[in-house]
Amino acid sequence: MKIDIDEFVNEVEVTAENETTTIATENDQIDFLKTFECSSIQTPRQSILYASCFMFDDAAMLFYTGLANYEDFCFVLNSLGEAAFHLNYLYNQVELLSIENQFMLTLVKLRQYKTNFELSRLFDISETSVTNIWVTWVNFMSRQWKEVCSWPKRDLVNYFCPSDFKLKFPSTRIIVDGTECPIKKPRPPIAQQSTYSTYKNRNTVKVLVGCTPGGYISYVSPAYGGSASDRQIVERSNLMYMCNRKDSIMADKGFNVQDLFATRDIRINIPTFFCKKNRMSGKTVINDRKISSKRVHIERIIGLAKTFKILKSPLNSTETKLASDIIYICFMLCNFRKCIISKDA
Repeated sequence: MKIDIDEFVNEVEVTAENETTTIATENDQIDFLKTFECSSIQTPRQSILYASCFMFDDAAMLFYTGLANYEDFCFVLNSLGEAAFHLNYLYNQVELLSIENQFMLTLVKLRQYKTNFELSRLFDISETSVTNIWVTWVNFMSRQWKEVCSWPKRDLVNYFCPSDFKLKFPSTRIIVDGTECPIKKPRPPIAQQSTYSTYKNRNTVKVLVGCTPGGYISYVSPAYGGSASDRQIVERSNLMYMCNRKDSIMADKGFNVQDLFATRDIRINIPTFFCKKNRMSGKTVINDRKISSKRVHIERIIGLAKTFKILKSPLNSTETKLASDIIYICFMLCNFRKCIISKDA
């Protein structure tokens, strides 16, 4: 049998080239794996939500915490005083996490309402530690800020009152409105009945919120079941004793409590009810429009507070027990933001 020498030589050369290419490819893969392994060893794992990561990222700080920048974050933390460094935790032990990052975890939970599982991965701690830090800080922040008198004096209210507001309603001390936050349906039938809101058609907790004409949140009531009316909340609050004689309170027309405040010479400014009248006078319509244009400020404040997603998502049973503290903290954090009411409003 005759063999073609040239064809045989070509086949041998192609085979040798293929083997060389395969070896080179394997060597490249080994070098890549070694490089990746070395880089992963040299770069330690760090949480993406540590507070120090947002020192120069204001947009991310606002997104995760609701505070404008890192300076505001440090200011709010310092407002809690030295007690923040000497906390008695829900459980005796807590994993190694700095006070700054514990505060960061709490704000992220309030702002973005992330699950404990996700927070445990983002901060590299266990789920039990997340619960330990969260419950402890919510109780601490609420009690610490409640020790500060948030009810401003009459002179301060007048000084920071917008010019147009002062011209039309000079005696206004506070603008009030009720707001509701959803909760998960509780198991006990009595709890279901007391928290069911016919207005929202679901189970909620309800609070009464008040702000000064200048936009400072000066009053947040404890949380009640969604079945409670505005009048019932006012009757149980000390709002009528906080105002002075000749003061006035601005509210929506559903806030029908004039008789409660009349004995203390405090006026309630609310839009007029139609009752059985077919029409209202032009003077009444103009006055109602003035009240509505100023009362809307409290709705804007409540809208700002509800950028904290925990107030818009149904609270579980544990969080429902902390509802008064959670809602109070979210509204107080709004006082550290830039005022959304202009000076000539």
